[in-house]
Amino acid sequence: MNLRKAVTDRIKELCRENHMSINAMANMCGMPPSTIYSIMKGKSQNPCLNTVYHICLGMNMPLSEFFDSPIFSEYEDI
Repeated sequence: MNLRKAVTDRIKELCRENHMSINAMANMCGMPPSTIYSIMKGKSQNPCLNTVYHICLGMNMPLSEFFDSPIFSEYEDI
């Protein structure tokens, strides 16, 4: 697995935890849903840290909390 997959899994996890869709998350974060969908569908192979930062701002969480998930320790090539 790679970093893109870990970020994708974390986005899915956050959506589940907050009972929201990808569209709702994107709107909450002030970005077009296509930005998150491009990560989710693998069109964006290298998600920009700035995108992750905006997700964190929208979700009212520090960047460190985004990466403080068991998801990131499951992938050896990160």
